[in-house]
Amino acid sequence: MDNAPHITAACVIERDSLLLLVREKFAGQIVYNQPSGHLEPGEPLITAAIREPEEETGWRVEITQFLGIYQDTSPHNKICYVRHCFVANPITEIENAVLDTDILETCWLNLDEIKARESELRSPLVIKVIEDFVAGKTYSLAMIHGEI
Repeated sequence: MDNAPHITAACVIERDSLLLLVREKFAGQIVYNQPSGHLEPGEPLITAAIREPEEETGWRVEITQFLGIYQDTSPHNKICYVRHCFVANPITEIENAVLDTDILETCWLNLDEIKARESELRSPLVIKVIEDFVAGKTYSLAMIHGEI
């Protein structure tokens, strides 16, 4: 199906009250986003949530909690994205990591800095998941069933 929703995994990663975001090229614009990406065929959600931050930020992470499922249709490409969002702790930064080609840089920002860039966020989901994280709306990974 050409119009099937795109399943993605994303992470909110916090260190010293700062959140890890990427600046990336999307639909001809430069935007901020959580480390996130598409689920690969046969890939478990948690595996994708671990893989994406490494590919986009050069950080190895440990998934600690489930944040929720979020849905948004992009006004740019009309694709419906179903984002499965996780909370992760940064473990190790990979020296000289080669990041995905659309990633321009990684940045650690506080909540006020992110809100000041609200017009530059890839989608409304970016701030929504951060607000849910800050509010403590997290769930046990036991909610995720299937291949883990």
